[in-house]
Amino acid sequence: MAILGLLILLFAGDALVRGAVNVSLRLGVPALIVSLTIVAFGTSAPELLIAISAILDGVPGLAMGNVVGSNTANILLVLGVPALLAGLDTGSCDTRRNYLFMLAATFLFMALAFGGEIAWPQGLVLLGGLALMLWSAAHEARSHRRRERAAKANEAEIDEIAELEGADPDMRWWKIFMFLTLGLVGLPLGANLLVHASTNIARDFGISETIIGLTLVAVGTSLPELATTVMAAYRKQAEVAIGNVIGSNMFNLLAIIGISSFVGPIPVEPGILYFDIWVMLGASLILAPFVLAKWHMGRIWGLILCALYASYVFTLLGGPI
Repeated sequence: MAILGLLILLFAGDALVRGAVNVSLRLGVPALIVSLTIVAFGTSAPELLIAISAILDGVPGLAMGNVVGSNTANILLVLGVPALLAGLDTGSCDTRRNYLFMLAATFLFMALAFGGEIAWPQGLVLLGGLALMLWSAAHEARSHRRRERAAKANEAEIDEIAELEGADPDMRWWKIFMFLTLGLVGLPLGANLLVHASTNIARDFGISETIIGLTLVAVGTSLPELATTVMAAYRKQAEVAIGNVIGSNMFNLLAIIGISSFVGPIPVEPGILYFDIWVMLGASLILAPFVLAKWHMGRIWGLILCALYASYVFTLLGGPI
């Protein structure tokens, strides 16, 4: 079952990248904007499904642990693995504005978390932040399209972009929607299969629900992002990889917790409050030199990020089980 879920994730991640990049080419929208919206929402779907299910099943700690753990895994693991395998040319990406939005969402979430629980009033604040982020993305996309029309790019420039992104600017809409559908449906399906199998294994070892949420479930629900970023890295689509992670982290904090809080209050356990959310913040700040100073995220940095995540998981589990 776990292997089947992994295979579905890999194929769905490739399909989603293909569809998202071609949407950006056909609409004249930057691939970064598409990855911050369509791709980010699609790859965050497993977190939403698991969070709602956990609250309904009376284990809200799993929902909180899943989101916090997923955000940490998204940066250290989801960016670390593709950087280790192929490197990420972050110098070619302009993600500074969206990165600052992600930091703002992180600080907002942390401030609300110190209230002890996230109920619907706090969820309403988070959803307000989500609406502001989506409005900003839409405004940026409209501005880009106006600049593109004013520039009147010639056919040679379009061909150069298509070659760089490994995309087909003339791809038919039905094929684009097919790729997007396969990705958006396949990613949560594959993640649920893999998470279900992993959770059963973890429970056999007597691991708590919160630790499961922070580790196995977090990694499992981050696999859509991992599949997407690995495919994007091999296709030299660094802007899709970085945009996907930044967008997914914002969706996790603002949309997943925001929507789930209307299903039921989500308590914030002391362990998460005084350790895990700070690790999440630290991971978010690690991205600063790559985004703001445009450092190249090569294989050495990929190894460092993966090692940091392994150390974090080892600390949670308290050593060998």
